[in-house]
Amino acid sequence: QVQFEESGGGSVESGGSLRLSCRFSGYTQSDYCMAWWRKAPGKEREMVARIDTTGKLSYTVDSVKGRFTISQDVDNHELYLQMINLNPQDTARYICAIKDRKGAVCTGQWSWGQGTQVTVSP
Repeated sequence: QVQFEESGGGSVESGGSLRLSCRFSGYTQSDYCMAWWRKAPGKEREMVARIDTTGKLSYTVDSVKGRFTISQDVDNHELYLQMINLNPQDTARYICAIKDRKGAVCTGQWSWGQGTQVTVSP
């Protein structure tokens, strides 16, 4: 069973920055995809950014392009999300997730962390 340790959330004012971290353990596959999702009250869960162990299957949702950067430390099983120029629409619980990668696709079911809260005030 995968275990996650997410950190870095908090409360900031508009224009502020945060760096989220996610350390995971217990994942048995060497090829995988990881992603940051977010869930805001009253909204659907949304994938913010994704990366895989090769770095080729990266994705960033349009609403955060140019502001959020996903990165990873594969050797230490850590995932990061650098967020700059935050605005109130970014307020949500940010959740780390992992799934298998087979060939050029991410496959299977996501395993989810508990998340870390990000709150951005006007």
